[in-house]
Amino acid sequence: MKNVTIHTTIIDIANRLGISASTVSRALNDHPDIKSETKELVRKIAKELKYTPNPIAQSLKSNRTTTIGVIVPEIKHDFFSSAISGIEEVAYQSGYTIILCQSNESYEREVLNTNVLMHHRVAGVIVSISQNTKNGEHFQDLLRRRIPLVFFDRVCDDVVASKVMIDDYKCAFDAVTYLISRGYKRIAHFAGPRELFVCKKRLSGYFDALKHAQMFLNNGFVQYGGMHEQDGYNSMNVLLNENIIPDAIFAVNDPVALGAYQKIKEAKLKIPGDIAIMGFSNNKITGLVDPQITTIDQPSFEMGKKAAEILIQTIEGKLLEPKTLILDATLIERGST
Repeated sequence: MKNVTIHTTIIDIANRLGISASTVSRALNDHPDIKSETKELVRKIAKELKYTPNPIAQSLKSNRTTTIGVIVPEIKHDFFSSAISGIEEVAYQSGYTIILCQSNESYEREVLNTNVLMHHRVAGVIVSISQNTKNGEHFQDLLRRRIPLVFFDRVCDDVVASKVMIDDYKCAFDAVTYLISRGYKRIAHFAGPRELFVCKKRLSGYFDALKHAQMFLNNGFVQYGGMHEQDGYNSMNVLLNENIIPDAIFAVNDPVALGAYQKIKEAKLKIPGDIAIMGFSNNKITGLVDPQITTIDQPSFEMGKKAAEILIQTIEGKLLEPKTLILDATLIERGST
C-alpha cells in the first residue's frame, strides 16, 4: 500500500495540538474570538502537515464555490479557444477554476449546460450563446438564483446582465466601406442566423455602408445561413448556380469566408481577381491560405479576460450593477481584397 495519499484534516491538526476541531476551524478562518497565539500555532501545524482545505466541504458550508461555469458554442473555433484562455488566466490568478461546456450551436444543449452548472453550485457563469438561441429564459433562472452572469461576443439582448463585446455594427460598416474604397461595387454578404444579435448588427452595418455610398443593392447578394464553413460554401454555390457573380464577399465570420473561399477555388475563379473575400474574427487559418484573407481582428483573448474580471468583481460584491464593455477591433488588410 505504498503510494496511498493521506489527506490531512482539521481533526488531525486538532489531535496534534490537543484542542477541538471547531477551534482549529475558527483559527484557520481568522475568527476574532481565537487568540492570535493559537492562530499562529494552528497555521504552523497546518503547514507542517501540508493541510489544504476541502473545496467541496467549504462550498457546502459557505453555500458558494470558487468554480466558474463557461458555455461556448464550440471549442474548435480559434476565437472561442482564445477567449477561454483569457478567462482561465484571470480565473487562475484570482483563485477560481472553470467548468467548460460546449453548446455545439444547440439551444437545447445550452439550456442543459446551464442547468448542470446551476446544480454544480457554480459561483458565476460566462456565456457566448448558440446560433439557435432565441430567448434567454434559462439565463433568467441563473439570475433568479443570484448566480452572476456575463455574456461575451454573442450576447442575449433580452437578459439584463454584464456584456463584453465589440461594436459589430461599426466593424461591419467599416469593412464594407473599405471594400467600396478598393473599387468593389457588387458586394455580397453571407449572413448568419437572422435572430442572432451579432449577425443582425453586422447585417445592418453592411446595408448602411452600401446606402451611405449610394450603391445599388442586389437582393440576391444577401445569403442567410449558419456560422460554419459549409454555410459559406453553400451560399457561394447558390450564387454561382444562379449566375449571380459578386465582385466581393463580406462574410459574417471567418469560417463562412473560408467555405466561400473553397467554392470559389473549385469554380476556377481567382481571388481577388474575380471575387474578393473579407472575413470576421481573425482565425489563424486566414493567415495560412494563399492569398491570405482580409478580416476583422476581434480581441478574443482580451474579451475573455475582461469577461472573467467583470464576473469575479460581481461575485465578490465589487460590482453591483451590470455593465457593458465595448472593446476595439481592427481591420487586417491581406491579399484576398
